[in-house]
Amino acid sequence: MIFTALFTLVALAVSARAAPSPNALAKDLQETVFQGDCGEDTHEIIRLTFHDAIGISKSLGPSAGGGADGSMLLFPTIEPNFHANNGIDDSVNNLIPFLTSHPTVSAGDLVQFAGAVGMSNCPGAPQLEFLAGRPNAKAPAIDGLVPEPQDSVTSILARMADGGSFTPFEVISLLASHSIARADKVDETIDAAPFDSTPFDFDTQIFLEVLLKGTGFPGTGNNSGEVMSPLPRGSGNDTGELRLQSDFAFARDSRTACFWQGFVNKQEFMASSFKAAMAKLAILGSKRSDLIDCSDVVPATVRTPVKAASFPATKSAKDLELTCNQRFPTLTTDHGAQETLIPHCSDGGQFCPGVQFDGPA
Repeated sequence: MIFTALFTLVALAVSARAAPSPNALAKDLQETVFQGDCGEDTHEIIRLTFHDAIGISKSLGPSAGGGADGSMLLFPTIEPNFHANNGIDDSVNNLIPFLTSHPTVSAGDLVQFAGAVGMSNCPGAPQLEFLAGRPNAKAPAIDGLVPEPQDSVTSILARMADGGSFTPFEVISLLASHSIARADKVDETIDAAPFDSTPFDFDTQIFLEVLLKGTGFPGTGNNSGEVMSPLPRGSGNDTGELRLQSDFAFARDSRTACFWQGFVNKQEFMASSFKAAMAKLAILGSKRSDLIDCSDVVPATVRTPVKAASFPATKSAKDLELTCNQRFPTLTTDHGAQETLIPHCSDGGQFCPGVQFDGPA
C-alpha cells in the first residue's frame, strides 16, 4: 500500500515527503472532533456522508451534482442551507478546518474518511471500506436531491435509484445508520431526540422499535416528517424516542417491510449489509477503478459488544405492527415497570462531550 498517494487527486501531484500521514488525520479527527465517542459529532458526520454523496442524478446529468465530492464543504453557504440539510452546518463547519491542516486531502475524501473514523467509535459497527482519490467538487449540488422523512416510500426509492441505482434492500441497509442517529430539527422543541433506545450502539434495536405501535410524541405533535413513537417518555435532557415518518412507512410497505423486519436481531447481517451499501454510496460520482483502496487505515471498530435486540420495558410482541409474514424472532423484554428512559449521553450523563467550530455554513 502506498500511503503517500492517500487523499490526493492524482498521485503524481504530491511527493512522498509532502503527503500527510493517514494515521495522523485519523488521530486528529478523533482528538479534535469525535473524542473517541459514538456521540453527537459522530452521528452528525455520518449524516453528512449521506447528504453529500446523494447529491447526484442519472436523469438530470452532471450539472445536478457530483456525488461524494465534498461539495458540502466547498460550497458551505449553499447546500447546507437547503431544507433537507437543516442542521448539517455543524458537521460542515467542524470538518472545514481539516482542509487547511491537511491540504492534500480532497473534500470528498475528507467527508467519507471522517465518516469511517467516526463509525469506528460505535459498538457493533463494521469497519467501513475507504477508497481515496475523489476529485473536488466544481459546483454545488442542486436542491431537492436529498430525501426527507415526509417523502413517500415511492419517492425515496425513486430518488435513491436515480442517485445511485440503489435497490430497496440497499436503501433499508443504509437506514441502519438510524440506529445511532438523533434529530434536532424535526421537532425543534427538543434536542438530540434518538430514533431508538440505544443511540450509542450500532445495533438492530432500531428495526425492532420502529415496528412497535406508536403511543405519543417526545415533544410537540404534528411536525412534518414525524409520527407517534412507542417510547415518548423523557426527563430533562433525556428525551423520548422520535420516530421518522419515512422509517415507519418503510417498515410497513410491501416493497421493503420484509427487508426491514429481516434485520431484527441479525447483527452481523445488518452490519455487513450496511457496509456494502455504504461502500456503494461513498464512491458515487467516481469510478472505483480510479480510486485507491486504503481501507486498512480505517481504525478498527471498538470491541465493546452490543446486546441482542429486546423489547423495551413495558413492551412485548403484542405491540408489534407487522405486515411481512416471515417468522419474527423470539425476543426477551427488558426488566422494568416503567417505559424505558433513553440516556442523553453515552456515559449516562446529562452533559456530553462535543465540539462546535465556527464557520461559514
